[in-house]
Amino acid sequence: MIEVSDITKRYGEALAVDSLSFTVQPGHVTGFLGPNGAGKSTTLRVILGLDRPDRGDATLDGRRFSTLIRPLHQVGALLDATAVHPGRSADAHLGSLARANGISLSRVPDLLEQVGLEKVARRRVGGYSLGMKQRLGIAAALLGDPAVLLFDEPVNGLDPEGVRWLRELLQSLAAEGRTILVSSHLLSEMAQTADRLVVIGRGRLIADTTTSEFIASGSASRIVVRSPYAGELARVLIDDGGGIEALDDGALAVTGLPIDRVGHLAAAAGLELHELRGDHASLEEAFMQLTADAVEYRTPHEEPVPAKER
Repeated sequence: MIEVSDITKRYGEALAVDSLSFTVQPGHVTGFLGPNGAGKSTTLRVILGLDRPDRGDATLDGRRFSTLIRPLHQVGALLDATAVHPGRSADAHLGSLARANGISLSRVPDLLEQVGLEKVARRRVGGYSLGMKQRLGIAAALLGDPAVLLFDEPVNGLDPEGVRWLRELLQSLAAEGRTILVSSHLLSEMAQTADRLVVIGRGRLIADTTTSEFIASGSASRIVVRSPYAGELARVLIDDGGGIEALDDGALAVTGLPIDRVGHLAAAAGLELHELRGDHASLEEAFMQLTADAVEYRTPHEEPVPAKER
């Protein structure tokens, strides 16, 4: 597993990470979320030994990355898909990594096929699109068949087919018992990919929980109810303490009452219902609410989203 313990990191006067602690367990895809400048990339660099924290520690199965003899056998990472010599071909790049880490060269063609680059394996990487470079970076991360994988914005540049492929790949790797940590700003994709989330803002931990629990904590659920007697139903629900909002499609959004109470009140009043369902916040809505106070770079037209009282 990945364990981050009380990490603090400054760059001059800028505090990038502030007393941050969390654990990433195997068997899950864990999304690593936060606004720009939250400290995600710095944290990943500390985990991988590229930056030294001012305080605290980060370990992989109890060991610092710097102590690993052949790290690609234990940890695979993709932080920057463009960090490849443009004059090298994909197979030459993976081959050099394999030789340096005592990995059989037979892995190279298999991985290039797995990531969809077998037809361009001998083309120079300088002519690759960003999406192709992402695929190559993912292949490099998988080269040593590691138990721990870290990715920073791996979806950038991928087309829809590539996004779906990566989602299924990450979930299949987690199902094998691997530890997967993925940083991304594409919240809709994280909602489909990650079953756990670590959310930070201004270098501090905001949440470490399941995706469903995070969404539920960000916004009060509401009930959507549709009836040909909407006006009468609204009065019944208001009399029982419910909050009512008329939606554009004629349905009512109800807050303050559980769904079974709404159904009971409608039945008791003899009011026909055509729809009755719970309507929960999206990951994006929950993220915007819970990180509103941690947004460092805000465009002039943006208004802060009030954080839910907690």
